Amino acid sequence: MSTYVLVHGAWNSGEAWSRVVPLLTAAGHRVLAPSLTGHGDTAHLLGPDVDLDTHVADVVNLIVDADLTEVILVGHSYAGMVVTSVLNEIPDRIGHLVYLDAMIPEHGESALDVIPMTQFLIDQAAGTNNPWRIPPLPEMPLPAGLFGVTDPADQAWLRTMLSDEAVRCFQQPARLDNPDSTRIARTHIECTVGAPPNRRPVPPVQPDGTPAQVWELPTGHDCMITMPTELAALLLKLA
Repeated sequence: MSTYVLVHGAWNSGEAWSRVVPLLTAAGHRVLAPSLTGHGDTAHLLGPDVDLDTHVADVVNLIVDADLTEVILVGHSYAGMVVTSVLNEIPDRIGHLVYLDAMIPEHGESALDVIPMTQFLIDQAAGTNNPWRIPPLPEMPLPAGLFGVTDPADQAWLRTMLSDEAVRCFQQPARLDNPDSTRIARTHIECTVGAPPNRRPVPPVQPDGTPAQVWELPTGHDCMITMPTELAALLLKLA
């Protein structure tokens, strides 16, 4: 049995994984899909002091308190920032790191460094009564849709999960200066429909010295909603 910890992206909640979790558990594995502070059942805790460190602590505490080891840690989108710093803090508990259509920072980089257009969202929020609060992105023309989701029923379901994000989550830098983190194997899963043209290429050699493992899913950004079976099949390869 393997243990998966699935970390959702900005504006979303742990419910986003609800189509993937049963597929992994049916294969005999343990799966945890928490909602980060300010999202899902903790949406009421969102405030100006919530930041990247808050979300890193959410995941670190979950893993440590449950005494989990050899965790397959999956970070989607913004959660690439989160899982990077989690790996830095507790590399001895991580067996494999998965960047799922995710931000992939270097040490000391914030989400603003990885995706500079994030500054536009912060600038928009600055002109409101709550300048620390960024609402979810709006639905975009096809093929982008709502976070890559285009089916109307799925979009309606996704909207029930969405909540605002705190500005500091995008401003605070990730940490990746623990030399023990370099030994952890990493896999990159990229969604190819509506992919940003300026996505950073994955280095051909990973920090552990192995060739990069990059898999693709022919779907939009929120692949756990649009292609849960295919995503689960890829994640099961790592068990």
